[in-house]
Amino acid sequence: MSICGLDFGTSNTTLGTIVSAAPVLAALEETHTTIPSAIFYEADGGVRIGRRAVDAYVEGVPGRLLRSLKSVLGTSLIDETTRLGRERISFRDVIAAYVGAIKRRAEQASGRELTHVVHGRPVHFVDNAPDADRKAEDTLRKIAKDIGFEEVTFQFEPIAAALDYERQIGSEELALIADIGGGTSDFSIVRLGPERHGKADRASDILANDGVRIGGTDFDRQLSLGVVMPLFGFGSAMKRAGLDVPSSYFHDLATWSSINRMYEPRVLADIRQVRQEAAEPELLDRLMRVVDEQRGHTLAMEVEDAKIALSEQRRSEIPLEWISPGLSASIARPDLVSHTRQLSDRIAARIKNCLAQAGLTPGAIDSVFLTGGSVKLAHVHKAITKAVPSARIVEGDIFGAVGKGLTLEALRRYGSSS
Repeated sequence: MSICGLDFGTSNTTLGTIVSAAPVLAALEETHTTIPSAIFYEADGGVRIGRRAVDAYVEGVPGRLLRSLKSVLGTSLIDETTRLGRERISFRDVIAAYVGAIKRRAEQASGRELTHVVHGRPVHFVDNAPDADRKAEDTLRKIAKDIGFEEVTFQFEPIAAALDYERQIGSEELALIADIGGGTSDFSIVRLGPERHGKADRASDILANDGVRIGGTDFDRQLSLGVVMPLFGFGSAMKRAGLDVPSSYFHDLATWSSINRMYEPRVLADIRQVRQEAAEPELLDRLMRVVDEQRGHTLAMEVEDAKIALSEQRRSEIPLEWISPGLSASIARPDLVSHTRQLSDRIAARIKNCLAQAGLTPGAIDSVFLTGGSVKLAHVHKAITKAVPSARIVEGDIFGAVGKGLTLEALRRYGSSS
């Protein structure tokens, strides 16, 4: 038996094993312990994952890039297929190919076969849909079994982050764990302390769990729809009074998990027809170029980069000269806030729900442990800390806390590797 904790995330993935009784994240891509959740199918049959997948796409290697794979779990997309050249592949098989590659790399790094895994999962894969939520976990369990894991169990991602944080504290405290990832925002209220760390059963220490299907990719989408997509015709008028250009193209193009829908052959033909009746056909010309060259992921990556830059600077430019000479989109921090305020407000509302579930007032929380890449967005950070204003703020390992916590949970459930 060899144990591990697997954090398959919407944006990034980690896998940890136990080394000398401590969780250690495996180097999954050269020296990197965090690898982008991306896969690239080359036209000649080769497959790349992680940074090499993104690089292949950026360098113009013929093929197909897929990112934000986890987002399809619990949705109808999991049973759909996407075109790879003349063939089609199911999203289920895409996830299996990616996670299987992660398992093999970790096994190579550790020098042993991994048989028992604690798989991370959000509190809710899908909001207010218990059946879809169960289906998502069942799908992930079957994929894990299919790629070679003998024993598969799950733990909520914020609980895993709590276990990692607990190793840092010297006295008992009541902590709110906020894990704001690429696809979901998850919260737990947990009683932590050095004397509790070794308990076999922690159920009584977990006072509340809650979450919402909002993450970094949703901020990307809203920012794209608000600032970038109008340059391609989103919200523009048709010649016929009272009609706008159909919006579905832009929503798919702005959503990581739906971009590949735009590359279906019929889509470009449909846009050409819409262009003939559009009041500003030159905007649709830009859209057609993006679709024809299959550069939707390029747009998404540029929006994501601009969003990240705004966490440290007040303005960011998205260069779009590759579409049209002199074309660019300027984004200021107030733009990000205005287009995504509703998302940050919904995140804050979930914290209030979590407190109510635990029967606690905001003042009862001793500390807030922040993890996940989207906590770096200033207005998200502010929304979380404002909900529990007297708590001590602790910023954890943004991308590694959940993976290390899942590995600690694997040690508790399965015992040490042999």
